Amino acid sequence: MMADQNRADPFAGDLDLSDFKPTPPKKPAAQKETIRRVSEANNFPSRAPERPKVAAKPVTQRRRRTGRNVQFNIKATPETVARFTALADKHDLVFGELLDRALDAFERKDS
Repeated sequence: MMADQNRADPFAGDLDLSDFKPTPPKKPAAQKETIRRVSEANNFPSRAPERPKVAAKPVTQRRRRTGRNVQFNIKATPETVARFTALADKHDLVFGELLDRALDAFERKDS
């Protein structure tokens, strides 16, 4: 595509930019410590990610090779989940083993 010969050239002629200079900043930039102090005083939350807190107790690994490979999701109250988890931890069982034992006990009582 060729340039249009009838168009005006904005850089031709009396365009003199030698006097152009950027204006200096009006005031100095604030120090990071000052910004932090003011934001904390005004309860302005930081956007920086929080550092992970050290867990009070180590997370229990419940993974073992048991041959169980079918997902079974149910809804329960938080209290029931806490009871189930505490019982599994107490007896060092994975959730599938505890479910098997609970069903066996229920069937024995039911029959």
